[in-house]
Amino acid sequence: MNTCKITVVIPTYNRSEQLLNTLGKIIDCNPRPDEIIIHIDGNDTTTEPVLRSSKFQNIKIISNTKQVGPGGGRNLAIAQATNSIVASLDDDSYPIDTDYFYRLELLFEYFPNAAVIGARIYHINETITADQLTAKWVSDFIGCGCAYRKEVFQKTSGYVQLPLAYGMEEVDLSLRLHHLGWGVVESSWLRVFHNTELKHHSNPPIIAASVANQVLLAYLRYPLLFWWLGIGQCISRIFWLIRHGRTSGILQGLFAIPALIRQHHQQRQAISAHSLLSYLYLRRNTVNNSLNIILTSLSNFP
Repeated sequence: MNTCKITVVIPTYNRSEQLLNTLGKIIDCNPRPDEIIIHIDGNDTTTEPVLRSSKFQNIKIISNTKQVGPGGGRNLAIAQATNSIVASLDDDSYPIDTDYFYRLELLFEYFPNAAVIGARIYHINETITADQLTAKWVSDFIGCGCAYRKEVFQKTSGYVQLPLAYGMEEVDLSLRLHHLGWGVVESSWLRVFHNTELKHHSNPPIIAASVANQVLLAYLRYPLLFWWLGIGQCISRIFWLIRHGRTSGILQGLFAIPALIRQHHQQRQAISAHSLLSYLYLRRNTVNNSLNIILTSLSNFP
């Protein structure tokens, strides 16, 4: 098997069976990444012994004594990466195509202004398709199937450490990267399978986090004159949850907002109004690239 100069980082917490399956899929890739870093979150005492006794020996393991959430785990793992391209996966997500990391290398070469390149994500019971090859500039990405330029990632303060980061993690980082003049590309040439049905999104703690995090995001990143927009987005989120029958956790999320803001207020670093408005415009108007011929030719490389 060939290797490539890519680091894979995976945050995990008490899901060793899924993690071992993901590692097996990564090792089967050709080329495979020459570095894999696993961050085991606090209070997880079972995963590291399983990894140590497994066949996957050439893996860096970071064990944390406190819980920092998936974003905090990615921060620590990315800081220790020795490669400039860092691929991010969850412990239950993995590449569909064995040449996934080769494709990542080519896309980062083709898009020198991309700080993050995201994959097309598929879940359980979704049909995996071989769509027409596309690449487009988008507003944000999904952390279970993407890759960063390490040097650009480190120009930010990284992810905010939240045990439940729904509605905050990737959007927050994307906002700050956009403010710095960097972009996010999503390509259907990259395909990742996320081994979940997303049923956990109906759990009350996750619903509560998605409500509270919406206000935290506005407080930390929006200019003061646009805090009203963050409140409006939170209200819109609540109405969406009610329409979809996900009401348990909404009040819990609202009551959690003051404490959450107090906990993270020192991380407030507002972007400019111009950056916020251009980001919101991009969110509604992705910029497609005419790359079908180029990507098709790249996909035929040996």
